[in-house]
Amino acid sequence: MTTFRFRSNGGCQPGCQRSPRTASCPTAVLALLALCVGAYGQEGTEAKHTPAVTAAHPLLPIGAAAPDFELPGIDGKTHKLAEYKDPILVIMFLCNHCPTSQLYEGRMMKLVEDYKGKGVGFVGVNPNDPSAVTLSELGYTDVSDSLEEMKVRAEYRHFNFPYLYDGDTQKMTQAYGAQATPHVFILDKERKLRYEGRIDNAQRESLVKTKDARLALDAMLAEKPVAVPHTPSFGCSTKWKSKIDSQLAQKKKFEAEPVTLDTISAAELKKLRTNPTDKVILVNFWATWCGPCISEFPSILETWRMFRRRDFDLITISTNYPDEKNGVLKTLQSLHASSRNRHFASDDTYALQAAFEAKWDAGVPFTMVIAPGGKVLYQVQGEVDLYAMRRAIQANLENETYVGHPGYWAAK
Repeated sequence: MTTFRFRSNGGCQPGCQRSPRTASCPTAVLALLALCVGAYGQEGTEAKHTPAVTAAHPLLPIGAAAPDFELPGIDGKTHKLAEYKDPILVIMFLCNHCPTSQLYEGRMMKLVEDYKGKGVGFVGVNPNDPSAVTLSELGYTDVSDSLEEMKVRAEYRHFNFPYLYDGDTQKMTQAYGAQATPHVFILDKERKLRYEGRIDNAQRESLVKTKDARLALDAMLAEKPVAVPHTPSFGCSTKWKSKIDSQLAQKKKFEAEPVTLDTISAAELKKLRTNPTDKVILVNFWATWCGPCISEFPSILETWRMFRRRDFDLITISTNYPDEKNGVLKTLQSLHASSRNRHFASDDTYALQAAFEAKWDAGVPFTMVIAPGGKVLYQVQGEVDLYAMRRAIQANLENETYVGHPGYWAAK
């Protein structure tokens, strides 16, 4: 982390220099201060991990009374602060799409288990408006942040705590000042804030040295002051409603991309099946006359747009006859399918299908996810199980962009 030392001549190190012509000018000193503070904000360790606390979204001060809330939960009920009766209450802001939040889910559930019966209650809150989450921000997830998708995540990961949704109004998130996911707030029996910040000091669990939330809970249970009542939260920034325009802008950008269609031969299909690339590929066979194909196509395309900045690619293959190419292209254009699109080059559709997969019984839709080298990761004849397919992809994408993250999806 870069630090700055103010000198007797009015300058600061490094990066700020004193000008002899303005050394005695208070305005110049203020300018130097602003420059130094700005440099710290850009280079400081906390700035890299913690979203800036702004006047628009201030943090709830330590010692302040906890604001009430009234939020829907994944159980179909509405929940208020007063219904949580434990002397200590831990409010955990988390979400579905954020890979950091995902890697903390196990630690959150372990906290719930370890403090069971000790007078500590837990509640999870999703602060995000899903309309403010762009597809490119969904590169490490199977779902976004809607209430219905929260139910999917909670069931998949077996959450042992209530999970509430604040994305519609974000009133609670604003009142507490949740900056990122995850971000925890710990309240005492009088429902005053005693600790706020991170769960521990490392996203990668093997590197954890300080378990801040546990230290705060243990101090409160022992009726002692919390030694460090604030720590910087780190993770994905809260997706405020003010960001909705970015999702709309990205959608327009995707829809403006060119849509192309090329033929594919039997030899090319055989090669595709071996996947000689260094990417996980999703191959989807479809036809313009196939209702289920058209029904699932937007979700297939959405999956590609979510994962396209990673080591992943989509190839769609139309099984229509060659003389139906114009109809195939028209359909792809209506779907804004700017993926790699292929069309059978021969009237012998059965031979082309067999060239790709001999055991394929010739029905569409037919979908296969293939790892580099040809290993089949997911396969289905008929409509895909969207979440199962996305999880199979996630478990096999590159590890180096977020070490340990594929393991989250490989674990059950």
